[in-house]
Amino acid sequence: MILDSVMAFLVLVVAFTSSDHDTIFSTAHQVRIALWVIAVCVSWIWARTKPDVTAAVLVASHILQLAVYPSPSPQNLLVPLILYQVSLKTGPPRRTLWLAMCVVSPIAAGVSWGFSPSAQLADTSFRGHLIYFCVITIVCMACCLAAWFAGSAARGRHQTMDALRQRAIDLERERDQSIRLATQEERAKIARDMHDIVAHSLSVIVVQADGGSYLAHHDETGDVETRLAASGQALDTIATTARHALDETRRLVGVLRDNDSGPELAPTRGLDDIPGLIKEMTGTLDTTLTIEGSPDCHEPLSQGAELVCYRVVQEALTNVLKHGGPAATAQVTISHHCDDVTVEIVDDGRGAGVAGIERADGAGHGLVGMRERVSAWGGTLEVGSLPDHGFRVHAVIPVH
Repeated sequence: MILDSVMAFLVLVVAFTSSDHDTIFSTAHQVRIALWVIAVCVSWIWARTKPDVTAAVLVASHILQLAVYPSPSPQNLLVPLILYQVSLKTGPPRRTLWLAMCVVSPIAAGVSWGFSPSAQLADTSFRGHLIYFCVITIVCMACCLAAWFAGSAARGRHQTMDALRQRAIDLERERDQSIRLATQEERAKIARDMHDIVAHSLSVIVVQADGGSYLAHHDETGDVETRLAASGQALDTIATTARHALDETRRLVGVLRDNDSGPELAPTRGLDDIPGLIKEMTGTLDTTLTIEGSPDCHEPLSQGAELVCYRVVQEALTNVLKHGGPAATAQVTISHHCDDVTVEIVDDGRGAGVAGIERADGAGHGLVGMRERVSAWGGTLEVGSLPDHGFRVHAVIPVH
């Protein structure tokens, strides 16, 4: 507004300076012209903030000018400038009106100034006035249209920049959201791994510790040498399981640490590790493994899908240890088909009783983790108590 005010003041000075040489009008008429010039220049202060208002004042003033003062004046130079602002800042409905003014106004100026009796021409004939009319119309229309299309180009550039800026903001927001989602997904994955490792290992340790404690405090379980041998075997199993759980936990915690050294790499657990998992539970849970079909009948599973199969078996056997009862046994069946691999764990324990209620409704972290793992690979998971007693976990992992 300061720049526009300075421009309006300069136009006002030039207008009054040029009007000092006009002696053909009376003093009252010159006062009216002065007031008109002042009104036009004052309205120019709001040319950037309210271009429609300034343009309307200019239109009204130029209609008055063409009617009572049929000759160019310094404030006519403001017309292309206000057309630029109108084209830049007004909306589509009003732009059509102002674009029409770019054509109508130069014709009106050409008629008023070209055929004015006071026009000082070398050729005062109709042909001379017609040539003067054409020159004025073409020059004024060229200036108005040039200013209009310059404003349209600037408007398009501003809209493009605004769209690019908004796009950049949206991309940044999407990036931050993707980072948050990826972080949450990684945390959930680590939480599932921690649960599987810690819950399974602690379940084995608790069962072995209870067995060793029972042997130590009950003489009726056998002679001293037999009890010592069984207690020693239980302690060995506890030490092995705890050491294995500690190594797995350290590996997971190492991923979370931000250091210069790379993480320790280890093979991903898979179908080939399930027999070893069952062997580790020897003396803790009586488990039978059955493999139906051949892995060659389908395409090899990805490492992630094989890890899902391993974790399902691990979590299901852990639940048997925690909720199946002291005499529970488990049957693990792995079936290879052309399109999928089926993993089924059936036990003959107490089923979804009071102690194992989390297995029935899926509210426990173990079943939630199993469902998340299986669904992430497009598989299905069915869990529930058997009609008589026991519990069944049935997972289907598609090959593709």
